[in-house]
Amino acid sequence: MRKNSIKNTRINGEVQRVLAEIIRGDIKDPRISPLTSVVAVEVAPDLKHCKAYISVLGNEQAQKDTLAGLRSAEGFIKNRLAKIINLRNTPELHFVMDQSIAYGVDMSRKIDEVVKNMVSEEDLEAEDVFEEDEE
Repeated sequence: MRKNSIKNTRINGEVQRVLAEIIRGDIKDPRISPLTSVVAVEVAPDLKHCKAYISVLGNEQAQKDTLAGLRSAEGFIKNRLAKIINLRNTPELHFVMDQSIAYGVDMSRKIDEVVKNMVSEEDLEAEDVFEEDEE
């Protein structure tokens, strides 16, 4: 099976959906934040390894705790995944913290600041032109 085949894409989507359900409903570890989402999943074509990109809404400590909780629950998650999804091999899970959502929010905030500064500079220039016209 090739990496970008239709079958691999379907397996990635199904594993992502089931992982999200397991993390949301089955794990009782208090270290795992309730605001945890599975952003993307990449299952290797041989079905031996799986990278799960996780996003946690919260501070850096909550992200570290959630990642530690997920890593300690890998065996349980793999067992549940094997029971729900019938694959030839159940992949070995590797959780990776995904920073793309936080990066996007930060960039959006910076763009808003730049636009606000540009608007205030244009207002100041318009006032200067208006004052020159009155004289």
